[in-house]
Amino acid sequence: MNWRRLLDHPSLALGLAATLAFALLGLASLIWTPYPIADIAISRRFLVPDASHLLGTDHLGRDMLSLIMAGTLTSFTVGAAAVAIGVGIGVPMGLVAAMWGGPVDWVAMRISDLAFAFPSVIIAILIATLIGPGATNAIIAIGIFNIPVFARVARGGALALSSLDFIGAARLAGLGKAAIAWRHILPNIMSLIIVQGTIQLSLGILAEAGLSYIGLGTQPPATSLGLMLRDAQSLFLIHPSLSLLPGLAIVLIVVALNIAGDGLRDALDPRLRRQELA
Repeated sequence: MNWRRLLDHPSLALGLAATLAFALLGLASLIWTPYPIADIAISRRFLVPDASHLLGTDHLGRDMLSLIMAGTLTSFTVGAAAVAIGVGIGVPMGLVAAMWGGPVDWVAMRISDLAFAFPSVIIAILIATLIGPGATNAIIAIGIFNIPVFARVARGGALALSSLDFIGAARLAGLGKAAIAWRHILPNIMSLIIVQGTIQLSLGILAEAGLSYIGLGTQPPATSLGLMLRDAQSLFLIHPSLSLLPGLAIVLIVVALNIAGDGLRDALDPRLRRQELA
């Protein structure tokens, strides 16, 4: 994959730069934040932005910048872990369905349809009922929803390649279905998986925010952008910045990921590249 050529696409470069900036902001919270996120001081609550608190403080006197840094890390962590579950289970499922076909394909796709039938919020509610709410359960819920998405992407890509000459040559060379899937199919559908991964990461961040907002995601003393929105909802008319800041962070992260995903699709799709050269 020629990264220099990929970064020649302005939308891709912009999306990746913005996404990287937010990711680094979140990662920085692992070693440093302006104030501890659990540093409660009622005497300094609702402070306006100044040199000491660049984004002000919340209703408990906690530094808003520190909370957004830690919340961004939580959002990326939950979204990325959920995508990893989807890729780790869904891609092999899709490849098996495409390569073996018949009853195997039918069973895999029916399992996929069953997972699609239950939105991540419903799955999270069921999981929370059984083992309680939390970030780990949100990862499981969102990850289960991602499995059929990646299964269908992998299956579709594998079916499109299975009739090409180089796959036929691999069969004639005596390679088995598993070897063909691993050596020839998977490397050639990685671009599809990467693009879908950026989309699912943005959806996972939104889902985590929604689950935390209704109390099924991240739980105190940890924080997330969705949890910040929930804590600030009753104070919107008094101090709207408490809701607007984490809400704006979610919007900017999702927009950056979507721009990066669109740029990756444009850069990696050979049909679009041929149109540019025509």
